[in-house]
Amino acid sequence: MRIGHGYDVHAFDSGDHVTLGGVRIPHTHGVKAHSDGDVLLHALCDALLGALGLGDIGQHFPDSDPRWKGADSRLFLRHCTKLLHEHRYRLVNADLTVLAEAPRLGTHRAQMRANMAADLETTPDRINVKATTCEGLGALGRGEGLACYAVVLLAHAENGTNGHDNDAHRRGNFHRHGR
Repeated sequence: MRIGHGYDVHAFDSGDHVTLGGVRIPHTHGVKAHSDGDVLLHALCDALLGALGLGDIGQHFPDSDPRWKGADSRLFLRHCTKLLHEHRYRLVNADLTVLAEAPRLGTHRAQMRANMAADLETTPDRINVKATTCEGLGALGRGEGLACYAVVLLAHAENGTNGHDNDAHRRGNFHRHGR
C-alpha cells in the first residue's frame, strides 16, 4: 500500500468559467494557469505521482513547455493512469477537497467523479469530492482563487490485473481449484 498527497492552487483571472474534474463550470472568473488550471486534477495527479515516488506534475508537464499551454488536464490524469499500470499499482480510493468561496460544486460532483473514474479506469465510488469555503480568511477566503487537496491510497495490483479493480477476488467471487 502507498499513500500520496497533492495540492494545487490557482488565482482567479479574466474568464467566464473554471474547469474542475474535467467539468467546465460557469463562473465570474477564469483561472491564471498554463494549462486549463484544473486544480482538482492537478492535485490528484500530484498525489498519484507522489504515491508512486515519481515526483510531481511540474516534472512531467513543465509550464515552460509550450506543448502544455491550455492543455486539458485530463491528459495529465491519463498519463498518471498509464504510470499506475506500468508500476503495477491500482487506486484503492481518492479523497479530494476543493477550497473556494465560489463556484458551488454540488450539481457538478457526479460528473467530476465520473470523469476521474473514466480516466483512472476505475469506478466513481472510489473517488470522493468535497468542497469547503475558507470562511472569508486569507486569499481564498477573499475569493481571489481556489485550491484543492488530494489524498490517494494505492495497492499493488494482484494476479496480473495491471492496476484494474480486483474487488471480485477480495469478495470471494472467483473460482479456484474447482470451487
